[in-house]
Amino acid sequence: MRPVGSKYLLEEPLGRGATGTVWRARQRETAGAEAAVPGQPGETVAIKVLKEELASDPDIVMRFLRERSVLLRLTHPNIVRVRDLVVEGDLLALVMDLVDGPDLHRYLRENGPFTPVAAALMTAQIADALAASHADGVVHRDLKPANVLLQQYEGRMHPMLTDFGIARLADSPGLTRTHEFVGTPAYVAPESAEGRPQTSAVDVYGAGILLYELVTGRPPFSGGSALEVLHQHLSAEPRRPSTVPDPLWTVMERCLRKNPDERPSAENLARGLRVVAEGVGVHANSAQIAAAEGVGALLAPDPAPAAVPGVPGAADPTQVLPTNAPQGGYDPNSATSVLPHTGGPAGAADPTAVLPNTGAADPTAVLPNTGPQGQQPDQPHPWQNQLRAARDRNEQTQVQYIDPDEDPLRRRPQRQVARPQQQRQAQQGRPQQPQPRGRQQPHAGYGYPDQQPQQYAPQRQPQRQPQRYAPPPRSRSAPRASPGRRGSAVPTR
Repeated sequence: MRPVGSKYLLEEPLGRGATGTVWRARQRETAGAEAAVPGQPGETVAIKVLKEELASDPDIVMRFLRERSVLLRLTHPNIVRVRDLVVEGDLLALVMDLVDGPDLHRYLRENGPFTPVAAALMTAQIADALAASHADGVVHRDLKPANVLLQQYEGRMHPMLTDFGIARLADSPGLTRTHEFVGTPAYVAPESAEGRPQTSAVDVYGAGILLYELVTGRPPFSGGSALEVLHQHLSAEPRRPSTVPDPLWTVMERCLRKNPDERPSAENLARGLRVVAEGVGVHANSAQIAAAEGVGALLAPDPAPAAVPGVPGAADPTQVLPTNAPQGGYDPNSATSVLPHTGGPAGAADPTAVLPNTGAADPTAVLPNTGPQGQQPDQPHPWQNQLRAARDRNEQTQVQYIDPDEDPLRRRPQRQVARPQQQRQAQQGRPQQPQPRGRQQPHAGYGYPDQQPQQYAPQRQPQRQPQRYAPPPRSRSAPRASPGRRGSAVPTR
């Protein structure tokens, strides 16, 4: 098992895609406040680990951190919930709810196409998920059967849309220059293939292709290469299958319009598909049949589609208003106003230039490019500091052996080296201070990295004086009498 961050363990891979690998994982401790779902230790989750080329792109890392709050708050019964996001070293991962069931692409290969009623009801639930995400400003941009998981719920198949935000994260300048679009060729919208501004209408186009494939078992456009498939999205019209009823074909044809402004909104699409499902069934009455035949009136376009930010041609919400602009004239979808060049030194604004229709001088001057808040070019960029801080929060605690000599909590105090005068006194035999009991002689190299153990001179025992009250010791032989002294050494009786 491989750890991801400090709270998850990867167990086995469940599938691989264009952007990463999905693993079955287990939670080993409760997540912090930064996670949408704390979870419990031992709980099983699904973790999608993004590919290394995505994790090593600084632009994608910044998108990953910036979209964190958007992805974590996106909840719906038909959306696989994102529980947590992990940034660890060169690894980016999304922690999601585990859905036990096949994806829609695998189900189609094993069981064949759906009936018109089942296909309409299945797509209606997916349209509900798209409507919720579009209301929150999130566009999926890679809607296809492989991104729809089927969960068994009370004997019914409950579709759940996954991989929300993956296409948005992977849409970096380096990748878009190579692939020219984000998504699968068989399901990509015409405006995405041409690089035109994209809105939530690209998801409605993908829902129309998914509905077509659910009924027929194959997408409407195919070819020998990705370029040929993209060319058909731009110029060819889908062929109507013979098994598709008229009301259902009306919905498909409206979703697959080349002009995104003519496609219905996701909310109207879900409503129209449920009306069609009631009118084409075998038990439909005359009123339901009539409502299904008039479904075209329900498929109204979205008056304010959600725009995809960060792509070429997308609307810039920033706008510079003139001083005499009327109140309420601010348009959040208008492009940024650019002032014309008025001459002067290269890279400098003319302080005497007059703005059009304002009559006021432009006080703006161009300062040297020193980075945010006077940052010098040789200092790290702010995104590097943010990334480093995010990775430090998710780093695991490293447990390793520490040498006792390097541990400040276990290091003994250094013994002072004896002075030369004290050393001479020790050599002359002066008694040294005895070592306290209970402390052993320090071993060389342990606790004293820069000092050898001190050698102590042997102590000399002082001579014992005879006790005064003891008799003098007798000699083994009798003492000889002095020649100048009379008498015998033998005492007189």
